[in-house]
Amino acid sequence: MPHVMELLGKTRIVVRDGKVIEVGEPAVKWCPLFDKLRGIKEITPEAARENMEFRIKDFGLFTSERKLEQDVFVGFGASEVMMTGLNRDMLDTTVTVCDGAGTVITNNPKLVQGMGARISGLIETEPIDAVINGIAEKGGIVLDPATAEINPEGGVLKAAKLGYRRIAVTVVHSENAARLRQLEAEDDLDLLIIAAHTTGLGKEEAMELFQHVDITTGCASRQIRELIKPLAQVGTAVPLFALTQKGKEMLLERAKEVESPVLINTMSLPVLPEHKQPRELV
Repeated sequence: MPHVMELLGKTRIVVRDGKVIEVGEPAVKWCPLFDKLRGIKEITPEAARENMEFRIKDFGLFTSERKLEQDVFVGFGASEVMMTGLNRDMLDTTVTVCDGAGTVITNNPKLVQGMGARISGLIETEPIDAVINGIAEKGGIVLDPATAEINPEGGVLKAAKLGYRRIAVTVVHSENAARLRQLEAEDDLDLLIIAAHTTGLGKEEAMELFQHVDITTGCASRQIRELIKPLAQVGTAVPLFALTQKGKEMLLERAKEVESPVLINTMSLPVLPEHKQPRELV
């Protein structure tokens, strides 16, 4: 089974044996984040390929050379928020994903950041022994080392069996978030659910997502931007939104660890300057 990830305008890329073997068409032509960080003025299949090859070469994605501890990539991202939650004793553990391993449970903030900083929408992956062993050495638990399955509900159940209660978990689909809330009630857990990779969500799924998650990324989603009524927002180009008090507190806690100056103000949300939004929103 190859590795499949959607990145840079939701371009679907397939990787096998450390090589890009298939590149799809981007859904978005311009991303302010990658323009700022990588100088990408237009997202094309070739630009997406080059970016994936850069991640493979420099960070070892989808290879046995995977770097599992990395610096902060953006001030406010899903992995950065979870890292802060662990650093500040607001979380007991996290359930997230890593290429070459699938769903991972860990309370090591450096590992959370290292795994999450350079992946985008991980669709499927296959086991890489060196990655799985490296995660274990750093205090992580791979849910299924034999298959590298991506299963957020399974990860939360495993974390609960290990005695963790305050658990952050990332999801992509609203049905996963809904089932996680059921598990939370049944097992008396305290979940922080973060939605990621939201580009291309339909209206109904976006509305369903809002019912269950604490924080969502904006990505290049038109529906998220048009429908959301957040309690807090960080960033204005590719923002994170808090939909619950718990999510709001986590974003504010993250702001304390951001090294650059931070403006905190009260106003109607969301704030989305047109010239800073990805083009075109989908």
